[in-house]
Amino acid sequence: MRIGYGFDSHEFRSGIPLRIGGVSLAHDRGLGGHSDGDVLLHAITDALLGAIAAPDIGALFPPSDPKWKGADSVVFLREALKRVRDAGYGVANMDASLILAAPKIGPHAAGIRTRVAELLDVHCDCVGLKAKTPEGLNLENTAVAHVVVLLEKVKKPRRKKN
Repeated sequence: MRIGYGFDSHEFRSGIPLRIGGVSLAHDRGLGGHSDGDVLLHAITDALLGAIAAPDIGALFPPSDPKWKGADSVVFLREALKRVRDAGYGVANMDASLILAAPKIGPHAAGIRTRVAELLDVHCDCVGLKAKTPEGLNLENTAVAHVVVLLEKVKKPRRKKN
């Protein structure tokens, strides 16, 4: 088994759509970033990469590379999952904490969990998601994600005898 931890944060900015966990949320501001700013998918990607001791998201998809400007963060997650599978592992479960003042995540939690489970190719009950407000932390203009993933070694299928 392997454990990985990921963290990401982005500032809210006007004029861009808000995406969290691969889901578009109605809000007056989105998260600034070189890509689509999906703080949750970025943290999941780093957790997956960290679990297999691979380079982090910034090394694989540098913000200095114009190729990744506005990119859908699903691309980053899929690359991390490919590396996880190539290393002989699969996702057992994932747990995340989001810290943001608004929008409220509760009404969107089921949809985000479903989308993340779909992306990770796990059952929805293998995806934990909690949301907290940043009371007293002076983070009202920021979204933060903390993620932990557990990977398990995948048994290789036996070859059939001819």
